[in-house]
Amino acid sequence: MSDPGGKPKARGRKRGEGDTTLPGILRPLLALPLSRIDVAAVHAWLAKESAGRPALAALAFRMLRAFLNWCADRPEYQSLIHTDACASRRVRDELPRPAVKDDCLQREQLPLWFGQVRALQNPVQSAYLQALLLTGARREELAGLRWEDVDFQWKSLTIRDKVEGERTIPLTPYVSLLLAALPRRNQWVFSSPTAASGRLQEPRIAHNKALTAAGLPALTLHGLRRSFGTLCEWVECPAGISAQIMGHKPSALAEKHYRRRPLDLLRQWHTKIEGWILEQAGIEQPKQEEAAPALRVVGS
Repeated sequence: MSDPGGKPKARGRKRGEGDTTLPGILRPLLALPLSRIDVAAVHAWLAKESAGRPALAALAFRMLRAFLNWCADRPEYQSLIHTDACASRRVRDELPRPAVKDDCLQREQLPLWFGQVRALQNPVQSAYLQALLLTGARREELAGLRWEDVDFQWKSLTIRDKVEGERTIPLTPYVSLLLAALPRRNQWVFSSPTAASGRLQEPRIAHNKALTAAGLPALTLHGLRRSFGTLCEWVECPAGISAQIMGHKPSALAEKHYRRRPLDLLRQWHTKIEGWILEQAGIEQPKQEEAAPALRVVGS
C-alpha cells in the first residue's frame, strides 16, 4: 500500500503501462510528515482514489486509520498526529460504501461449468477449481493444502483456517478421487513446477477461460465459495452444518457453546451435498468402494 514503486515488474503488464511498478495507493499520504496528515489531506486523497478504485481505497483507509490509532497510543508520536484525520464526518462521508457481491453458480449452470473445468489441460487447476466448489473453502486455504493435511484412510482434510487456526472437514468421495490422481511433486497438494513457491498461485486465468468457453457470466473464485453455501440449501442442509464445513465463525449462542458436530455427521451431509451437485452436473458420484483403489495408490 505504501510502496514507492519504480521496481521492475515481475509479471506481464497491461497495455499502456510501463515496465516498472506504480506507487502504492497510500504512498502520497505517507510520504508527508505525520503533522500534515490531517482531515483535509485525507479527504482530498480519499476523494481522488475512490473515483477510480473504490474497494482498494476503502481498504487503504482502514489501514491508514489503524496506523494513526497506533501512533496515538505512543507518547513519542501523540503530539505529531491529527487524531480526527480519519474520524471526521467529512472524511467518512467520502468513504466508498462496500458493494454486496452476489456472483454465484446457479443449479442449471453446473453442467456447463463442470464440463469446461474438467476439460482444462492442467489437471491441478481442474482439480483445484472443482474442489473449491465442492468444499466451500477460501481460495488460499485450499491452495495451501499439504499432503500431510489429507487423510485418505479416515477421509478428512485439515485446512488452515483464518478464523479458528485450522478446521477438519470431510474428504468426500469425488474430491478424494480428484486429489488421489494428482502428482506428488512436493509437499503441496496443488503443486506447480513453474511457481517459485512450488504451489498453484493464479488459478483465475484458467477459471476465466473455462467460464468464457462455457458462455457463463463472470464468476470470482470467492463466488465458488458463495455457490457452495447457496447450493447447500437445495438439499435442506442445516445452516450450521454448511457454516462449519466452510469455516464461518459461529454467529449464534447455540452454535458457539452447544454445537460440537463430529466429523461423521458433517460427512453425512457433505457427501449428500456433493452427490446432489454432481447429479445436477450430470456426473455420477463414485461409490466408496470405487475410491478404495485410489487410496492404496496414494498411500503406497
